[in-house]
Amino acid sequence: MKKVYVIGTGMTKFGKLEKTGRELAIEAANDAILESGINVRDIEATYVSNAFGIGEEQLHMGPIINGSLGIPEIPSLSIESACSGGSAAFNQAYIALSGGYYDAALVVGYEKLSMNRTPENTKYFAMASDYWYEGMNGVTFPGLYALMASAHMNRYGTTEEMLGSVSIKNHMNGSYNSKAHLQKAIDMDTYLKSPVVASPLKLYDACPFSDGAAAIVLVNEDFNIDRPEKIEVLASARAGSMATLQDREELTGIPGARIATEKALKVSGLELKDITFVEVHDCFTIAEIMALEDIGFFPRGEGGRASLDGLTQFDGKLPVNSSGGLKAKGHPISATGIAQIVEIHDQMLYKVDSHRQVSDPHIGLTHNVGATGGSVSINIFKRSR
Repeated sequence: MKKVYVIGTGMTKFGKLEKTGRELAIEAANDAILESGINVRDIEATYVSNAFGIGEEQLHMGPIINGSLGIPEIPSLSIESACSGGSAAFNQAYIALSGGYYDAALVVGYEKLSMNRTPENTKYFAMASDYWYEGMNGVTFPGLYALMASAHMNRYGTTEEMLGSVSIKNHMNGSYNSKAHLQKAIDMDTYLKSPVVASPLKLYDACPFSDGAAAIVLVNEDFNIDRPEKIEVLASARAGSMATLQDREELTGIPGARIATEKALKVSGLELKDITFVEVHDCFTIAEIMALEDIGFFPRGEGGRASLDGLTQFDGKLPVNSSGGLKAKGHPISATGIAQIVEIHDQMLYKVDSHRQVSDPHIGLTHNVGATGGSVSINIFKRSR
């Protein structure tokens, strides 16, 4: 397999934006190409992820993006994998480049949600679960993650304050991220007094619906790039879980995350102790706690305590979601997995605000989940000279 590198990234602001999904995707793509320093015609394929383009009555966006970039003749693959679509697109590009089929590729993820009302978006999200058994019976994603939170609290004694510590940390990190949707720090009192969304989850346990786009340019070792530092992709692994919660053996974790982590560590040749910082899929605060336990950074039932004790702060033992995570940075569904990689890239090159800069960002991991874990991606990166 050939070595693969991230050499350019682009990301729009996340939030409620005036631009269309098309405009956001092209903006991010142009920025990634510009940062990469390569000629746009060196790109041999594009991988485009979008979950809810139907809301703008526009599917099959790949050829439109390619045409706008001036490369209409190259192939584009459209990928939907719920909230892990961005990472799924990245994985497909990585496979093609590491196998030598292409030498340079562009990956784009985007979403436009603000033109819909909250009930419409809630239904769209529910369609990413097993809609006939869950959504059709009134279970929304807050409800599904509330079930997992309740199970985790009952089995391990996880508390509201532990959930709150995740929210507080990510809001603080997001307050220093100029592209974050929610740039507002909160305290425990604010968290505890926030309205209940789906018990035991409150308003500040949940990520916002966001518009936004993110893009990266990938090349393999056969592509001539001359720069002092490069971000190498050490592993890109995907796995799955039973789509419906009622079919799982237990609700306190996501099996696919454990499987994908094992695959990624095996390919990379690393151990968990080698990872210096991570971006995990915190669509709800309980999701961050479960992710850290699923991956294996903390024993079962101790992820919440680790957060409460400050171990996951940007300057802690294991910096988690220095970007603000989905919780504060925002969650434009198909852009999220790519935005995580943008954060890894920018941290490794010391391009982020100093208030959230990780001290030793030389090996990073991203964890991206589709729905309640039906699809999971784990990617590992290294800063190389």
